[in-house]
Amino acid sequence: MALDAVVGEIRDKGIRESEAIKNEAKTEVSAILAEAQEKVIAIKMAVEEDANRQKGYIVTQAVAAANLSVKRATLNAQKDVLDEVFGRVVADIAALPDEFHRKAIRELCKTAAKELHEGVFYCNERDVHAVEDALSSLKTLSGFSLAGTKDITGGIIAESNDGTLQLDSSYSTFVSEVWESGLKDASDILFG
Repeated sequence: MALDAVVGEIRDKGIRESEAIKNEAKTEVSAILAEAQEKVIAIKMAVEEDANRQKGYIVTQAVAAANLSVKRATLNAQKDVLDEVFGRVVADIAALPDEFHRKAIRELCKTAAKELHEGVFYCNERDVHAVEDALSSLKTLSGFSLAGTKDITGGIIAESNDGTLQLDSSYSTFVSEVWESGLKDASDILFG
């Protein structure tokens, strides 16, 4: 029986030590899990912050690209409208009665003669007779002749005899000058 008591005591001691080791292991496992959980939470927060930062960046980039695209489309549409208006103005001037063109050609020839004193005129096909009429009826144009026609909407192009000086008094040049000086006002009226 003494042997049974010793074996029982050893067994009890083994059970106590086993329980102590299990309890110590559970405590260590709990500490490791708690530490791992803290790391998981920290990693999760860092990933969420990074994801939110990247999301904000992507949204900002997308909004900026969309705004730029809309602005570009708007400007292209406005340019198309302005080009159409410009074309209509030139066409409307070209469609004015012959009497208007004849008077305009006469005045343009006189103005060119004051600056060049002698040279040649170019005009479009429609205005050939108006230039010839001005040349034959105005003494101030005695040093000028009609050199030919050019593809212009109206008006004249005067050139010195040696070709070093050219005065572009075509309708499209006048319209372009007025257009450039009044473009902002026209844009404000059309799109403001």
